[in-house]
Amino acid sequence: GSRAVSNIILERLPATLLLMGVSQLFLFFSTVFFALSLSRAYGSFWDKLIITLSPTSSAPPWFYGIFLILLFAAVLKLLPFSGMVSAPPPKETGAYILDLLKHLILPASSLILASFFLSVYNWRTFFLIYSSEDYVDMAKAKRLPSREIETRYILRPTLPTIITNFALIIIGLFTGATITETIFLWPGLGRTIFRAVSLYDTPVIVGTTIIYAYLLAFTVFFLDFIYAIVDPRVKVGGGNS
Repeated sequence: GSRAVSNIILERLPATLLLMGVSQLFLFFSTVFFALSLSRAYGSFWDKLIITLSPTSSAPPWFYGIFLILLFAAVLKLLPFSGMVSAPPPKETGAYILDLLKHLILPASSLILASFFLSVYNWRTFFLIYSSEDYVDMAKAKRLPSREIETRYILRPTLPTIITNFALIIIGLFTGATITETIFLWPGLGRTIFRAVSLYDTPVIVGTTIIYAYLLAFTVFFLDFIYAIVDPRVKVGGGNS
């Protein structure tokens, strides 16, 4: 219509930040810590289970979303089918928050399930690669505590990769999940982009794309400075000596 693109984006942004923030931040921290635990127990039952279940992440989030709706909304009738809040929404603040969380469970769970096992497998493999380095073997030969080895010799060199992934996740919070939000009728940016593409609404498409491009450019720029701080292998302004 005649509304400004900025107003449309700002109106839909809070819903997307809520959904993507809850799902993606939980996914990031849980998979990193779980993968770190698996790297200590290489070849265990849980390690083999994650390897076995990792191909399930090939299915997109909306695929899991459909099954979650059928199971928990249609069959068990425990959770609502779609939307962000009930209609009409509860008037009390506490009841409104509980209703919002109830509507958040299914879309957030579909986003988490679609990436959880593969993310754990990738991080676990990543930590195992660094655990086999020569300096780690040297630290073990010196009989340093396992926690110190893990903190100084495994996590410290992997910090740049962890920070990069976290930064890209933060950027992704502003884009939303297009098809998943559409399936759950979640009033976020992802559903707005889907409607804009369907209606050939070029200004909205260009506006959301430009926002993502600027966020990506600024993130890549600041990551170079962060690498110099957290990575001991990077020297700022080092000479030829």
